[in-house]
Amino acid sequence: MKILIIEDDLSAAEFMRKGLSEAGHSVDVAHDGKNGLAMAAGDDHDAIVADRMLPGLDGLSVIRALRATGSTTPVLVLSALGEVDHRVEGLKAGGDDYLVKPYAFSELLARLEALDRRSMPRGESAQTETKLVYADLEMDLISRQVRRAGRLIDLKPREFMLLEILMRHAGRVMTRTMLLEKIWNYHFDPQTNLIDVHISRLRNKIDKGFDTSLIQTVRGAGYSLRAA
Repeated sequence: MKILIIEDDLSAAEFMRKGLSEAGHSVDVAHDGKNGLAMAAGDDHDAIVADRMLPGLDGLSVIRALRATGSTTPVLVLSALGEVDHRVEGLKAGGDDYLVKPYAFSELLARLEALDRRSMPRGESAQTETKLVYADLEMDLISRQVRRAGRLIDLKPREFMLLEILMRHAGRVMTRTMLLEKIWNYHFDPQTNLIDVHISRLRNKIDKGFDTSLIQTVRGAGYSLRAA
């Protein structure tokens, strides 16, 4: 997706830009309402993330002006104002979704992906799973056991969580930002090699001794579970 972020908090905008870029999206950023509206009207974006409180022109005014031009680009409103009346006002102004601050980046990403899917045919419905399978790798979510080619693999809790996320999103790139949030509940970059260390340990248990490596590094982005 090509996404426009309109956010006056520089650190928050950079955090979103970095995370969305790592997830494979193209990102433009504006730090005030007037520039945001100009960028939204002058370029073809698949989705817009707009903070409600913006200098120059507030977020809801940006959305109203955009809708007045006939634009149907999906807009996700961000705001610290989370009362029902505030959310209703945001949706009535033309917003397609409303996310209250503070928020988890993984939820922001999921909501944007949901907005992008709305006009597309629905795929297979989600099913409640007790076992995840990819190639010759099996994970039993009830017994908490992992096997590859029938061989039982002993994983520590964090390793199990990491592998479960990779298996649930097999074939997709899981960025470091997403993994830090989902497993360690970090909403910032701790500037450590925490993810790399755990991936290395997991590789030694999952891939070592097998002809095919399943845990792949996607340079500059993150990690993915897929056959090389």
